Amino acid sequence: MLKPGDLAPDFVLPDHAGRDVRLSEYEGRKVVLWFYPKADTQTCAAEGLAFAQHYDEFQRSNVAILGVSLDPLAENAAFARRHALPFPLLSDLDRVMTTEYGAVTSPDDAYTKRITYVIDEDGRVVRSFVRVKPDGHVEEVLETVKKLP
Repeated sequence: MLKPGDLAPDFVLPDHAGRDVRLSEYEGRKVVLWFYPKADTQTCAAEGLAFAQHYDEFQRSNVAILGVSLDPLAENAAFARRHALPFPLLSDLDRVMTTEYGAVTSPDDAYTKRITYVIDEDGRVVRSFVRVKPDGHVEEVLETVKKLP
């Protein structure tokens, strides 16, 4: 599990459109890294929709949102399409990145833990949310980023 002040490990993962996404390409912007257990399940959809509802507010605060799961690209693409999610959904099929971020503890884990990180413009963790309760979570993340310089 990463803690505030830790350097967020760089990664390269494919997004739901098949494009490689690197954390380092967001240097100079804040990043919300949202780990969700399973694409298009009721709770993950509600959380994804909440991020989508507040997407413009995150953008005005210079914050990129990246969702991460262990789902195949096709499942993430269907999830993004069905709910019109305006941000990349990344697939970590080999579980290397999700292990580095503490979202899984073993290569055999079937799902990620529900964790969210706020990362600053220099790639450092500002806040980590563990044991996330989806109700009100996105609003709490938004309030956190609005308070950042």
